[in-house]
Order: sequence, then C-alpha cells, then structure tokens
Amino acid sequence: MSERVVVTGLGLVTSIGTGWQEFWPNLLAGKSGISRIESFDPSKYPCHRGGEVKGFDAAKHVRRLDPAQLGRATQFAIAAAWLAADDSGADLGSVDPSRIGVSVGTTSGEPNLIERLNDALVANQMDGIGPEFMGQYPCHVIAGHVAEELGAGGVNITIPCACAAGNYAMSHAFDALQAGRADVMFAGGSDSFSRITFTGFSRLGAVAPEMVQPFDKNRKGMIPGEGAAMLVLEPLSRAKARGARIYAELASYGLSCDAHHMTAAHPEGDGAARAMEMSLRAAGLTPGEISYISAHGTGTPTNDKLETIAVKRVFGDRSKATPISSVKSMLGHTMGAASAIESVVCSLAVHFDRIPPTINFQEPDPECDLDCVPNFSRDTRVEVAMNNAYAFGGNNSTVLLRKIAA
Repeated sequence: MSERVVVTGLGLVTSIGTGWQEFWPNLLAGKSGISRIESFDPSKYPCHRGGEVKGFDAAKHVRRLDPAQLGRATQFAIAAAWLAADDSGADLGSVDPSRIGVSVGTTSGEPNLIERLNDALVANQMDGIGPEFMGQYPCHVIAGHVAEELGAGGVNITIPCACAAGNYAMSHAFDALQAGRADVMFAGGSDSFSRITFTGFSRLGAVAPEMVQPFDKNRKGMIPGEGAAMLVLEPLSRAKARGARIYAELASYGLSCDAHHMTAAHPEGDGAARAMEMSLRAAGLTPGEISYISAHGTGTPTNDKLETIAVKRVFGDRSKATPISSVKSMLGHTMGAASAIESVVCSLAVHFDRIPPTINFQEPDPECDLDCVPNFSRDTRVEVAMNNAYAFGGNNSTVLLRKIAA
C-alpha cells in the first residue's frame, strides 16, 4: 500500500504578504494586493494595475547563492522554499540529499531576462548582455537553483504548464513520494510580473481596468500578478516520527486535457469536470464530502461561467451548497504560482477551519449561481478542500487536501 503524503511546511511570497503568518490574516480580511504597476511604465496600456510584490529584498531570503545571479521568479521560489523549510521544522541536514526533491511549476520562467535582451537590442546596446542568460533564463533552472540553495540532490523538475503548473508540480511530488523516490519534496510554483505576460493578456482584451470580480455579473477580466509558494511534502510515517505539525493530507489529484482550443476552455467544462472526478475517485471521496472549493476564478466572463458549469456537472445538487471562493480577487492571477498559492490556502483552510472570501462581489450572475463566499471570510469545518486550476492548452488540474487525525 502506498504511503500517505502530508503537508508539513508552507512558504509563500505574495502581494499581500510574505510567509503564511502575514499572508493568511490579510487574505481572510479581504485585503487586495492590486495596485498601479511600478515595474514598468504601463501608460501605453489600456489598464494600469497589477498584483506586484512590492519591497521584496532577495538578499533577506537567499542564503547560499548570489541573488544578483538569479532571476526574480527564482528568487521568489527560493524565498518560499526556505520559508517552507523553516516552517516545517525539518532538519534537512539529517536527510540524505539524494532523497530531497524539488518540483516547481511556472508559466513564463524568467521573462524579465528576455525583456532586458529586447530592450538592449532595440537600443543597440548589447555590451551589457553576456552569458548570464544561459544560467538564468531557461525555466528548468528555477528548480535547479532551489535545489542548489537547499542542498537537495534528488528528484528535480520544472513543469511549465501555464496556469495549472503549481498543481501539476504538487501532483508530480505526490507521485515521487508514493513511489519511494524521495523522503521530502518541495513542491510549488513561481512566476514574476512581466511585460510579456501583461501585453499578451491585454491584447486578448482579458485585463480588468480596476479590480478582479470573480463570479460577479459585471466582471471585466483578470489582472496579472506575481508570487511563489512552496510546500514541504513528506510521508505520513516520517512526519509522525519526527513530531511534525501536519497541516493537511495531500489526498489525491486529477489531471486532464480538453484537447479543444489553445486558449478557450471546453464549452461544457468537460476537462475541468474530469479532473475533479478523477481526484474524487482516487481519494475514495464523493462530492458531498468536499467542504470547500478553491476556484480557478480568474474573473473573466468565460472562465467563471465554464467553471460553474463544470462544478454543477460534478457536484449536482450539492453545487450551490458547497462554498467556492477565488483568492485571485485579492492577488490577481499569479500564473504558475497561482494553484501553488491556492494549495497553501487549502492547507490553511483545512488546518484552521476558515474559508477566505471572494472580494469585489457586487451583483450575482445567474450563470454563476454558486456560493462564492462573497466579500467576507467564513468560519466553518473544512474536512476536505478541493483546489482547481485550469490553463491555456486545455490543461486542467485538481488537488484534494484533507484533515488528518492527530
């Protein structure tokens, strides 16, 4: 029988807090991390706001490598990994390095480096551009640098699976632990704010001018953000043996692909529904046993409608009675970090029996008639939390986290 996998450490960098101890009360209070963009001049764009992490100092978090030689997404990932390691109370020095693994999801890797190269080409000032690009730009170096920083010599992968990447990384780490390929896995996702990303979504007409309003009738789109989250995962027996605090059990996952359209989800929510159904079957659970759904909830007219369709398809009569909220209303869409951050949210919801709100909710949409926990957090027993994430290319992922007896 496969070993059960549990969450024993949480670390994150977001626009409303670094470390879960700062992040969690701000999230429950409905604090918004959306503000005017400062990393570049947005005046030529129709919208000027983003979920940027302000005041981040990599030197305070990177302990072994040179922060100046790392891209911003890598800096975020390392910071989140150390925060998770410290939070877990694990003595990494006592673990065989070849048994410590890293699994990181990302959408864009380190796009700021390509922006820098492009600016240099346009200005015909290539003198300052050197071989550092090969050590910083390829997205696989994010997991590699996290491993080098932690001294982790085991399983190592970066999964560039767009906006579902964090959940995919969690799923890969789950498999590695259950297969006995690792004793400790650091799993999560990271992405930095980018002109490339912002421009792409702006050209799609998907960026909201002021705020993100998931499931609201008058929602106008998503707002790009940035951040990272890493979770320490380990076998239940190991966690118990060392007396670790256990936030939640990573019970199962479900992955699917719509194979429908490069950017548009299946019109009947087919792939999203299949991912949820697969996760439930793998965990031996029914929809009625889900206490809370962390929605993908981007705030775009299409996503929220199709996500509602998928939830109704899976949950049936339970769909309107199961709380579902979107933390993207506060953080914006943090791309590959999004579902990793949301896995932290689900772990904390299970641990503390608190559900974060969907803020900016003003007018109900008959096509999104779910209990979206509007504007205020909720105290309620959370036995099982479902974390959903959907991505371009039709990639869908669901991760289930549940309570475990002390």
